[in-house]
Amino acid sequence: MTPDAAGAGEVSAGTLADRVETGDRVDILDVRNRDEVDAWRIEGPHVHHTHVPYMEFVSAQATGNPASLVAEGRSYVVVCPEGDASAEIAAALSEAGVDAANLAGGMAAWARVYRSDAVAVDATDSTVRQYRRPASGCLAYAVVSDGQALVVDPLRAYADRYAGMDASVEQALDTHVHADHLSGRRAVAEATGATALVPDAAADRGIDGSFETVADGDTIPVGDVGVEVIATPGHTTGAVSLRVDDCLLSGDSLFLDGVPRPDLQMGEEAAPELARTLHETLTERLAVLPDRTVVAPGHVPPERASERGPHAARLGELRDRLSAFSLDREPFVDRAVDGVGNPPANVETIVAVNLGRESVGDETAFELELGPNNCAVGA
Repeated sequence: MTPDAAGAGEVSAGTLADRVETGDRVDILDVRNRDEVDAWRIEGPHVHHTHVPYMEFVSAQATGNPASLVAEGRSYVVVCPEGDASAEIAAALSEAGVDAANLAGGMAAWARVYRSDAVAVDATDSTVRQYRRPASGCLAYAVVSDGQALVVDPLRAYADRYAGMDASVEQALDTHVHADHLSGRRAVAEATGATALVPDAAADRGIDGSFETVADGDTIPVGDVGVEVIATPGHTTGAVSLRVDDCLLSGDSLFLDGVPRPDLQMGEEAAPELARTLHETLTERLAVLPDRTVVAPGHVPPERASERGPHAARLGELRDRLSAFSLDREPFVDRAVDGVGNPPANVETIVAVNLGRESVGDETAFELELGPNNCAVGA
């Protein structure tokens, strides 16, 4: 922690992420409004939350006892949207004898944390890197071989991260039209000269811009390896997964804790039919893949997003653990349709931007996708 101008401690979002990942106890004092906390907060297996709205602290300061609002003997990281209100509260608590530090930059800074881990696969000619955004659980990938790279599901907010890797980015691909975050496919292509790729069935939705298409059964050359394109529709009509060696980049077609929701593309009425398609994807199209296949998904749930990666599991383990693989079609459809919760924030605008029908500046783009991804239903 470093002292700020008011004398309280300050912790960076990156340092906080380190603490969460290593399993240290972290006490978060969130001074945002209840609806903001309920929609999106810092998660982790050893993260403990205390919520006291900012105005309650203002009232307590007027009576001279802000420390009465928190527990004794705790070391708090105080959180607000931008880091200003929390700095004030951290300073007041420190003056009252409470061990409190401000999260510098607030939740906006937390949303900018980005981590990278190598996915453990049995491969001699390629490396798969997983990029993880703890604030949302969004995962992106780079397949690297012989100095070349294919970037998969890049996030727009981090286009410079992929452009700065120690390999020549030859292609940037979206596995489907994303509904929860702004695609970085165009930005990466512009920054690196890479070819932008989208699934042919996704292109049928009317994507604007310069790109090439890939289809089921195609092979994308990356250095010394070929990346196989596998159609895995269900979350959307045009979704694909990518197979490289013993690794399956499953996009939003299969998660480690469940399956994708089928309602985001065409709404509730069409959701049952897409759920039937998803059942076919899971039980028939993926049936040919061996149990040793390492599944690396497009998302992890919020409660796991801050855990150290990589986030991956053997397909055989998922077949044994997830009921989606053992349910008959119609019971699966009922569960998939009934299990959808709140949609991702700003879903209609995000889809329109990803299709190229609307454009937004970088700051607006960043704000549009704040919050959890909300693309999955339970196991």
